[in-house]
Amino acid sequence: MAFEGLSEKLSAAFKKLKSKGKLSESDVKEAMKEVRLALLEADVNYKVVKDFVKTVTEKSVGDQVLQSLTPAQQVIKIVNDELIELMGGENTRINFSSQIPTIIMMCGLQGAGKTTHCAKLAKLFKSQGKRPLMAACDVYRPAAIKQLQVVGEQVGVPVFEMGQGDPVEIAKQAVKRAKDYGNDILIIDTAGRLHIDEELMDELKNVKSAVNPNEILLVIDAMTGQDAVNAAKAFDDALEINGTILTKIDGDTRGGAALSVKAVTGKPIKYVGTGEKLDEIEPFHPERMASRILGMGDMLSLIEKASITVDEKDAAKLAKKMKENSFDLEDLLDQMKQIKKMGPISSIISMFPGANKLKDEDMQKGEQEMKKMEAIINSMTKKERAKPSIINPQRKRRIAAGSGTKVEDINRVLRQFEQMQKMMKQVNNMTRGKKGKRRFMPPMMGM
Repeated sequence: MAFEGLSEKLSAAFKKLKSKGKLSESDVKEAMKEVRLALLEADVNYKVVKDFVKTVTEKSVGDQVLQSLTPAQQVIKIVNDELIELMGGENTRINFSSQIPTIIMMCGLQGAGKTTHCAKLAKLFKSQGKRPLMAACDVYRPAAIKQLQVVGEQVGVPVFEMGQGDPVEIAKQAVKRAKDYGNDILIIDTAGRLHIDEELMDELKNVKSAVNPNEILLVIDAMTGQDAVNAAKAFDDALEINGTILTKIDGDTRGGAALSVKAVTGKPIKYVGTGEKLDEIEPFHPERMASRILGMGDMLSLIEKASITVDEKDAAKLAKKMKENSFDLEDLLDQMKQIKKMGPISSIISMFPGANKLKDEDMQKGEQEMKKMEAIINSMTKKERAKPSIINPQRKRRIAAGSGTKVEDINRVLRQFEQMQKMMKQVNNMTRGKKGKRRFMPPMMGM
């Protein structure tokens, strides 16, 4: 889970602060030592850590904080605010051109996921009503052009290519093609290297001069920590990038790159890759990321993810059933399928408050339990799903045999479903309007 190690250590440091009614200056400084160590272990840039801890300490030892009714909470708020500032302060959007096409030049080292994230961005823009075109300007890496064509086909976005020719000429022709065919966004996939060299930078500078891109986005691998930050600095010095896309953040348990890149380069993180699928990309919101680091969850991102994934008609139909207290096991199965579309269970759970206290084993156990529950419901007849009360011992044995589980597993699922129904009934009673009219409750909240 992203930032897992950092979240655990920060939570431990703040727990000590919360256990004290009043805080002294020495209490704060002791806690900041632990914060400093936690950030360094998370592979955050040393200078960034030094400046961060200094700023937080100065703001935390003032009389207004130490003499407040909840000094520990005040310190945590200061840390939260400084984390947000450290990562850019606010979500920074793409600079769209008033004339078509908006040209986005993607660059980065090999292995960071540049070509895949060209397609991810294209799919995201397409879902927003844009008409993107991708250009294959990586003419050196074996099968790079083919890879872009494959992912382009998967997301339904055309790819312009001229084989292994001159990247500068290909970029120029791609711009002409976009204008001729009304593509309002052109995403240029440029060449990468295993390391930064003069030849690579010269080529990228030539492409930049030829097409004058509106955005130059650097794709960096979050799991490489400070190496990613160093690469970002080198690319920015040569090209003056507009921002970064941080990939593989779902596998980065430390978080050093996310916390360092803005402070070191001065350029914001604009998007993060949250998984391997082509729809697993999202705008980077510093305030939401800070909230997740401090174990306070990220419900806004969860709701946005649900609104994109869940079909509106299905959601309305399900909401109606929940209001009428007619939600059955068939609906639960449909809801589980919708949740699976949102990505791995671990990435969903990580957005809930307190998720930083869960271990990887807990996440895996939850995923296994969900698979088991799905197998059990699939082994039931439609009549049994609609009316679980008819499931007698004989039916339970048949369902267990069909799902590869035990009778006690069937009993547990039925108990959990019964509790879920009771909870929904209580929530529906609580959400009645003043005149008895029920307000809409999002189905995902009911789950």
